[in-house]
Amino acid sequence: MGISIRNIIKGISLNIVILFSSLSSGIGAPSKGRLEDPVKVNAATEAVINGALTYLASKQSPTGAWVGETGEEARYPIAMTAYTLMAFQATGNLPNEGPYGKNVDLAVRYLLSQIDDQGLIGDENSGQYMYFHGISSIALAELYGQTNDDTLKNKLEKMIKVIVSSQNSQGGWRYQPIARDADISVTVLSVVALRAAKNGGISVPQKTIDDAVNYVKKCYNKRDGGFGYQPAQGSGFARTAAAIYSLQVCGQYDDPTVTAGSKYLNLKFKPGDRWFTYGNFYAAPAQYMVGGKVWADWYSTLNKTLLERARTDDDGNKYWNRELDGSSPGPIFSTAVYTMILAMPYHYVPLYQR
Repeated sequence: MGISIRNIIKGISLNIVILFSSLSSGIGAPSKGRLEDPVKVNAATEAVINGALTYLASKQSPTGAWVGETGEEARYPIAMTAYTLMAFQATGNLPNEGPYGKNVDLAVRYLLSQIDDQGLIGDENSGQYMYFHGISSIALAELYGQTNDDTLKNKLEKMIKVIVSSQNSQGGWRYQPIARDADISVTVLSVVALRAAKNGGISVPQKTIDDAVNYVKKCYNKRDGGFGYQPAQGSGFARTAAAIYSLQVCGQYDDPTVTAGSKYLNLKFKPGDRWFTYGNFYAAPAQYMVGGKVWADWYSTLNKTLLERARTDDDGNKYWNRELDGSSPGPIFSTAVYTMILAMPYHYVPLYQR
């Protein structure tokens, strides 16, 4: 992975952004375009981001993986590594490029080493398999879009084929890589992975995307503007965040369900609630794509909360554990997600750009 791409990253990222914003359920959909973001990373926030990156780097194992600080995190080293990898990407670090380039390179090597000849990553019999297949596909697709690395491409193409073949008749995905059932949480990971891969030049059937959009919309609840875990089920914060983000990355920026879902998120924003961390992994970029005052207010509120609740370890590094969300698996996951969110105004990750 020893590719020097810092001198071309801005040009590549811009091309990906243009592609991303021009694609909806049809290839020829009009582009929303890249809008100027009024939100900036201030000095206090940057200091916390830097402290959190140092914390995460210190927890990486020699294999390149993040094996976690709790039993629950340790059960899913592939997922923890993928989430953490995205935090480093969000701050401009790429394989052997940037202050944490070596950490990124090691992490990518670890993930690639876990992918078999069929495109399966890790234990396919895990009860949560498609979660870590989805998030690792997203992380690798984002990196491929910025590096055009052939090794990444070959592995990623196989992973994407697994996702496409696992879509069920409703248009969604479930825990196992088989076309049987579906829910919104697994579906969003699959949809975002497909979009990121397609924008990087990986072949993805348009019908797969269209069917996924239709499934997500079936989970919408008109009575409160939120989305359920499955069609006809009650709405929730994380479910709604996942749903509207998946619609947005497929170009449905101005869909009425996205507008309603954004309002629902504002009503249900409650630090300390279950799934708050996981929900904001989607809610923050979703509100960013809504833009304007909605995004500015969301970032300001969440930023204030995160800076107030950040912990400091014995080495002076910053991290978050379960202060804002008892359902978080632990400090690696929380720190990775919140660092990624705080760094969104840097605009390094194409998925976090309009």
